[in-house]
Amino acid sequence: MVQAKYLTGDSAAINEFIDQFDVFLLDCDGVLWSGDHLFEGIPETLEMLRSRGKRVVFVTNNSTKSRPDYQKKLTAMGIPSNVEEIFASAYSSAIYISRILALPAPKNKVFVIGESGIESELRTENVPFIGGTDPALQRDMTPEDFKGLADGSLLDPDVGIVLAGLDFHINYLKLSLGFQYLQRGAKFLATNLDSTLPMNHTFFPGAGSISIPLIHMSGQQPTALGKPSQAMMDAIEGKFKLDRARTCMVGDRLNTDIQFGIEGKLGGTLAVLTGVSRKEDWEAEGAEVVPAHYVDTLSDLRGSTA
Repeated sequence: MVQAKYLTGDSAAINEFIDQFDVFLLDCDGVLWSGDHLFEGIPETLEMLRSRGKRVVFVTNNSTKSRPDYQKKLTAMGIPSNVEEIFASAYSSAIYISRILALPAPKNKVFVIGESGIESELRTENVPFIGGTDPALQRDMTPEDFKGLADGSLLDPDVGIVLAGLDFHINYLKLSLGFQYLQRGAKFLATNLDSTLPMNHTFFPGAGSISIPLIHMSGQQPTALGKPSQAMMDAIEGKFKLDRARTCMVGDRLNTDIQFGIEGKLGGTLAVLTGVSRKEDWEAEGAEVVPAHYVDTLSDLRGSTA
């Protein structure tokens, strides 16, 4: 049975671990912070990695924010960064839709179930969209809505894609619109399939919870564009020109972050115990996803001496 190596408190092992890699892909929620609470020692830990010549890339499944939004949050928390160091699932989705899927106009419009982060990234790629944060959709269904959806008069004929992300204003009207578009042949995409979102020291419904009703009613599985999707890994590799053998994925969730690194054949994976997964999860008999290394908190890497 593969066993994860515990690094916390072992300076020699930590130094050996850090020296193996040139690039660290860092999840954000549950690794750097929980909600608006920054974990202790995070800015100093990232500065230590950079001072040792390591490249840091922030890779998050949270689609509610755009890359500039994340850059502002990082800066506000005392973490120097630039937009080009950030790779979020909203950006990954926009890249996939515009450059890989590349549906011919005008049937390339996206119906968005999600927040402004998705909208911002679609705009950067000049992808047309409707839905999202449109206040006209933040209401109860009416008898006229049922009739208009049934006869198609409320539907945009140019919608060719339904993209589902975390939506703080999800309702029956949005789900009904998404379902009707899928019924009429639209492609089904999801920014990610995370079941929960770690925030404020507890958990809330994640983007995957938004997709589940659409999956259930349509009988379709979406193409997911966040971790552990290897479409996201390929895009990261292409953008940053990284050597997978010299890259480590750092995360708190086994079935997204750690699986992402393992399936991507990265040189290493590091689990932290400040988020979703617990040590017992990968030590359980028959565990399918096991990190190569783990620490209690990311700042434990400061136990190294350069």
